[in-house]
Amino acid sequence: MKIGHLIATGVLAIAAAGAGYYAYSNFLYPPLVTTSYASVAPVSEAVYGTGTVEPERWAKVVPLQRRRLIELCRCEGQVVRAGQILGRQDDAEERSALDQMEINRGQLERDLGRAEKDRDKSDAARTEYEQRWTKLEEAKSRIAAQKVHLDSLLLKAPLDGMVLRRDGEVGEIAGPTDVLFWVGPPAPMQVVAEVNEEEINRIVSGQKAFLRSEAFPGRALRATVSQITPKGDPTRKTFRVYLRLPQDTPLRIGMSVEANIIFREKPSAIVVPAEAIAGDWVQVIDDGQVRRVPIKVGIRGNRNTEINGDIAKGTTVLSPARRDLADGTRIRIDNSLTRAVEPTPASEPADQPIAAPEPTLVTEPTLATAVTAATPTDPDDAVISAAISAHVDSVVSDARRNLVNR
Repeated sequence: MKIGHLIATGVLAIAAAGAGYYAYSNFLYPPLVTTSYASVAPVSEAVYGTGTVEPERWAKVVPLQRRRLIELCRCEGQVVRAGQILGRQDDAEERSALDQMEINRGQLERDLGRAEKDRDKSDAARTEYEQRWTKLEEAKSRIAAQKVHLDSLLLKAPLDGMVLRRDGEVGEIAGPTDVLFWVGPPAPMQVVAEVNEEEINRIVSGQKAFLRSEAFPGRALRATVSQITPKGDPTRKTFRVYLRLPQDTPLRIGMSVEANIIFREKPSAIVVPAEAIAGDWVQVIDDGQVRRVPIKVGIRGNRNTEINGDIAKGTTVLSPARRDLADGTRIRIDNSLTRAVEPTPASEPADQPIAAPEPTLVTEPTLATAVTAATPTDPDDAVISAAISAHVDSVVSDARRNLVNR
């Protein structure tokens, strides 16, 4: 009887302890969570690449032979015509040889003139005339070849346009590997970008692109895909993509840019932080309790992701999601870890968390955008922010791939 009583007492004690723990954890001290808000914003996905600004038509001027430079025009920024002489290599030896050839040709012409007078007198005279004529023609051919050789030592403009850049100085020795002039019309311009081969199938002509340049921080620079090179580089594993620039672009020839080619976008979508998504659901707070809401994932960003489901703008969601919390669990919100809600500058990806000035509950959507900037004033700026953030995804993917391949 005593043993049974002790067992019953123990069971009651355990039940009481469990009930007490449940009451303590669910009512007196529930789990601590951090939250964010769903927001409406434009979303986009972009392919990242790097490139340089070039004229659509231009050409390099390089010497055909390795010689010393004796003339170079001071003509950067000047308009030139095709065939205009821009410089000259040392040709003293060739000119001396040409002078000797001209003297020899003169003598052969005089000899031929004398032989022509006597060619009908005998067979020997006719044979001598033919021999002298052949020698004169050979001399003329050598002179023509020498003039072509001399001409090859002249540096000429390959097309009408402007001298975009000049390198080299008089007295230096330059050869076929040395570019001395860049010549071409300064407009229209384009960006020649390199894109990873695994992403090239997402790009087609006509897609819009947004560019980032350190020379114009925070400025919306636009371009359009005009052409994709059919053959990629198997060594670098990239494809070349040409982006046409508008006439009023502030970019200058030779500038380097980051290109973000938009292949999918929506002007308005519900987005939440990517960490708030757990598979096919998110957790919302309903009367102080956790409730799971099924969703379908749309456009993914580095920080924020589009969702489709029974989630409205301003809905509070757990961020990060807590898989360990069942539906109906009462929770407390940790305000000290909440990030301040500030629109991310369109020119920078939102990779750094921003600490709140005080532990307060967020009252606006927390969008430190990887998909887009929070409620941007210019939709294109939001797309730029989203596109730039795509670079972060690319870098992370490359880092993971390199780690696996080691």
